[in-house]
Amino acid sequence: MKQLIEKANTLMEALPYIRRFSGKTFVIKYGGHAMADEKLKESFALDVVLLKSLGINTVIVHGGGPQINDTLKRYGIVSEFVRGMRVTDAETMQVVEMVLAGQVNKEVVGYLNQHGGRAVGLSGKDGTLLLAKKLLQEVKADDGTVEMIDIGFVGDVVKVNTDLISTLEHGKYIPVIAPIGVGLDGQSYNINADLVAGRVAAALNAEKLILLTDINGVKDKSGTLLESISVADLHRLIEDEAITGGMIPKVICCADALKEGVKKAHIIDGRMEHAVLLEIFTDVGIGTEIVK
Repeated sequence: MKQLIEKANTLMEALPYIRRFSGKTFVIKYGGHAMADEKLKESFALDVVLLKSLGINTVIVHGGGPQINDTLKRYGIVSEFVRGMRVTDAETMQVVEMVLAGQVNKEVVGYLNQHGGRAVGLSGKDGTLLLAKKLLQEVKADDGTVEMIDIGFVGDVVKVNTDLISTLEHGKYIPVIAPIGVGLDGQSYNINADLVAGRVAAALNAEKLILLTDINGVKDKSGTLLESISVADLHRLIEDEAITGGMIPKVICCADALKEGVKKAHIIDGRMEHAVLLEIFTDVGIGTEIVK
């Protein structure tokens, strides 16, 4: 009986959040270990289907770096990176598009539909969902000068076609977006999935941007998890080198989305089962929420 009461209390804890977020939009960046572990794939799919059943419009943007690496290796193509961005020549771009828009996208869609969802897979080329332009990477030389480097078909988002997403949402579908953009000339571009998620969230004026990662959130210099921080705090943590490496573009993506109208951003540990539900529907949460 005690266990049953605890379950009831858990539902009561979630009730105010369910009321608050019904009818709102969440954009979730799905990546990291959560995409590789079978139990976590199922857990994520169930979380998303539950959110949709509660009336929360959920948009998924997925990554796929490890899958791209594996396929490039099989084709004998060696990848180079500049400040975390994959140098993408024409041959690499073909593989990236094949893996992201084909293999990975359809796998995510399949899991969602298998667990009761109505997911639809898209790339940024569908309906010009993600209009893109070439992204030049900024590189600082030893003498302090800054140079803009062309790293191939790597893109930045110019515009998000929200009409397409809204049409799917009104039909009670779950859009699943592969981070491939298209230029005005029809050229495909490889775009960082965190960047796409942030731009999509901003364009939709989303209630939440949620990034699933392989760490449990943003930490200070002593390694303590920060449950809630502001955009100003983020910039201080970067200056103090508490936030380094691959976390920098993630937190910058969150900060930019908040400036563009997203209400809150969350960085959470996708290695934990039901991570999304635990962050959204509990009083304490499990990761770091970022506020304006």
